[in-house]
Amino acid sequence: MNYPKLIRITTVPLSLKILLKGQLKFMSDFFDVVAVSSPGEDLEIVKKVESVRVEAIEMTRQITPIKDLISLFRLYLFLRKEKPQIVHTHTPKAGTIGILAAKLAGVPHRLHTVAGLPLLETKGKKRKLLNAVEKMTYASATKVYPNSQGLYEIILENGFTTADKLKVIGKGSSNGIDTSFFDPNQISDEEKIKRKQSLNLDENDFVFVFVGRLVGDKGMNELVSAFSELSKLNLKKTPKLVLVGPLEEELDPLLPETMKKIQSHPQIQSLGFQEDVRPYFAISDCLVFPSYREGFPNVVMQAGAMGLPAIVSNINGCNEIISDGKNGRIVPPKNRESLLEAMKEIIENPQKRNQWAEISRNQILENYERTYIWNELLSEYKSLLGN
Repeated sequence: MNYPKLIRITTVPLSLKILLKGQLKFMSDFFDVVAVSSPGEDLEIVKKVESVRVEAIEMTRQITPIKDLISLFRLYLFLRKEKPQIVHTHTPKAGTIGILAAKLAGVPHRLHTVAGLPLLETKGKKRKLLNAVEKMTYASATKVYPNSQGLYEIILENGFTTADKLKVIGKGSSNGIDTSFFDPNQISDEEKIKRKQSLNLDENDFVFVFVGRLVGDKGMNELVSAFSELSKLNLKKTPKLVLVGPLEEELDPLLPETMKKIQSHPQIQSLGFQEDVRPYFAISDCLVFPSYREGFPNVVMQAGAMGLPAIVSNINGCNEIISDGKNGRIVPPKNRESLLEAMKEIIENPQKRNQWAEISRNQILENYERTYIWNELLSEYKSLLGN
């Protein structure tokens, strides 16, 4: 069958591999799918796992004008040759370069998903430059998909584009959650016992888990500071903090005092990047995720699917998944004191924690199962193509 061609573009292949896991393979039943990203081992893994064709075109995450122009030209030549009906971009740099290349190449449907706005944390001349780039990207796109209702509102408030070009797919999220994979029953009691023993955790510990990049924008400085104070209190259980994720020192490094506490505090364990985060959710009592900005955070959905309540910051995405006092607690961003109080509250109120945990998985099942998101996006594609 001669399927219409769909090209999906991200800056780095890890985004294709993890953030869009399973979606490309699903779409290949309806489209001739090509995945484009920077070269690397992850791109070859995408080719194998998703069973789609891939194309390696180097793109950087930083502002690199000469390299960006080279990427733009290479993408333009590729799209001119492929003649896709749809180009759909994700991540900021791939959005700008991919959408511009698609417009120059005459692609009829140029779609961009917004899964976060890093520019919100910048100021001055850099912010003005990033605002201009964002507007240019949206102007060159035919449709823009914020992956949360909060992002939809932020885009309009900043005047990046008009409402007629915007749409939230489903109830938010770029890819939803595989709730059969993120299921607490997938982790055996034996595995949980072994994992706890390896981390020296016992029954009197209350385990907070953070999953994500260890950077300032994720609220790590406030989290580590708040936890350090929490550990000094006389509480019903002993608080422990497990950090799961890579340390990124280039773009958004942590404060020196934060790094020192992570390395030296006896109740903090930093485990680095883990291929499978489920066991760490399974041995934890609460997710704590005090990020400054998000699109629609996968980590909060994953934790919920694993039956964990969450303490999150009051930002778009997080405050759409978590209802304050129902399946977790919402605190102001960049507020160490509020974070400390919320962590103390959940330790001291086990009945409340158990109630929130019981609601958490059902909320994810009802709203963010990934096949629901995939089918909503498929319907959007079919509508655009007129069938």
